[in-house]
Amino acid sequence: MPMTMSRARVARRIATAAAFGGGGVGLLGVAAVGVLLTEVRLARRTVGGSSDIPPCADGRYGAAFGHRNDRPPLRLGFLGDSTAAGQGVHRPSQTPGALLASGLAALSELPVDFRNVALPGAQSDDLARQVELMLADDNATPDVCVIMIGANDVTHRMAPAQSVRHLAEAVRRLRAAGCEVIVGTCPDLGTIEPVYQPLRWVARRLSRQLAAAQTIGVIESGGRTVSLGDLLGPEFEARPRELFGPDNYHPSAEGYATAAMAVLPTLCASLGLWPEEERPEPARGEGLLPVEQAAAEAASEGGTEVTASRAPWALLKHRRRRQLPEPEPTDPSSVTG
Repeated sequence: MPMTMSRARVARRIATAAAFGGGGVGLLGVAAVGVLLTEVRLARRTVGGSSDIPPCADGRYGAAFGHRNDRPPLRLGFLGDSTAAGQGVHRPSQTPGALLASGLAALSELPVDFRNVALPGAQSDDLARQVELMLADDNATPDVCVIMIGANDVTHRMAPAQSVRHLAEAVRRLRAAGCEVIVGTCPDLGTIEPVYQPLRWVARRLSRQLAAAQTIGVIESGGRTVSLGDLLGPEFEARPRELFGPDNYHPSAEGYATAAMAVLPTLCASLGLWPEEERPEPARGEGLLPVEQAAAEAASEGGTEVTASRAPWALLKHRRRRQLPEPEPTDPSSVTG
């Protein structure tokens, strides 16, 4: 609990600095952080850091549902870095975007037009460009967008307040355009296999602190978050051969499926497609908390959703996961925009 409260205070300071144009909030000595994060980048090169171009999964999912009613398809957009792009797998159906598009189609019983503008290696300052691409066609504005970003901000030493500011602005622009927004917050960099102590502890601390600050910025900008950090922490540490891909850095197909299963309930809830009877359960640690405390709690427990409530409160939930359907082949020609 003391660690959570400390993380909550620092996350609030970062988010406040982001909102008012301040600089970063230092968690460790600048020299120490520089040395340790240089080692993270070296570790990434050691494990491979795949340079393969991610498979393109853009297209229409659940096309068969279009024959059952005359409702228009849902539009799903993806933005972010290599994790959002699906780097590390070789088939479009294995990417997180394809998995979520298929799951959304199955639960909504509507076709889903999917478009991904994520860029491998992107930091949060690339989100403005990605948002421009996503909103370029007024006739194809997404109903909902998923953003996965943050790992490169940590390894490239972007000031946390700057990182959160870019993300919050992207969320605000998408919300102003009428999109629901779900952000998968910064993953736990302490799970990369060649990263050893004390670097592992530092990488974990920095990534979780950014995840908590991202959550505050996103919630206060009108979006929702799902914590991927701890989800991809213990599970990845326990089963690295299954959940990491060949480069030992990006998730494997099963790893992406694990992340997608955590995001799907929040994705569907944002569109009113999740069972309303799923009420907060205090016995599971769910309920209303101050925003910064909810953010800190979520950063420590993967698959945790944080949604805005009446300020300064947020709703913390652990939505029950559902098995994802197998993505069907896409029809790229059916997507407009």
